[in-house]
Amino acid sequence: MFGFVMIIIAIGSNLPHPEFGTPMDVCNAAIKALEDIGCRVLNRSRWFRSAPVPVSDQPDFVNGVISVRTTLKPAELLVTLHGIEGRFDRLRSVPNAARTLDLDLIAYDDLINEGPGDPLLPHPRMAGRAFVLYPLRDIEPDWRHPALGIPLAKLIEGLPDDQTCHPID
Repeated sequence: MFGFVMIIIAIGSNLPHPEFGTPMDVCNAAIKALEDIGCRVLNRSRWFRSAPVPVSDQPDFVNGVISVRTTLKPAELLVTLHGIEGRFDRLRSVPNAARTLDLDLIAYDDLINEGPGDPLLPHPRMAGRAFVLYPLRDIEPDWRHPALGIPLAKLIEGLPDDQTCHPID
């Protein structure tokens, strides 16, 4: 391990799974799957309901964010996340399609990788996504985007008005 680092993973689902259940059950099972492969969950947000981005007629998502500790390096962690998505029958057909599970590596401490090669860090679209930023505020309200240098609160202020994201009671 690189010592203590802040690793942030976003979790989302908007389709039920025949084995794992509702989208919220899928998200909870994904956290368990991460723990089973050795990721120690340090903190987790509430679950949020959010409309698809871009807006479409597909079902709303259940989204959340966790922080983890792992011995996996960024590229290894990304491969592991894709493997877990595969176990949950994630199909990568067209961009922004409905999915049983979406696991995104949002940030790996303050590492910046804008390419080439994976993973791109921080996640290239996270700064404009309410379904990442609102849950992230639950666990790291003072977080600052490593590449942009912008505090989380300012990123949230700059979100488009058409993105809906609300805590699930």
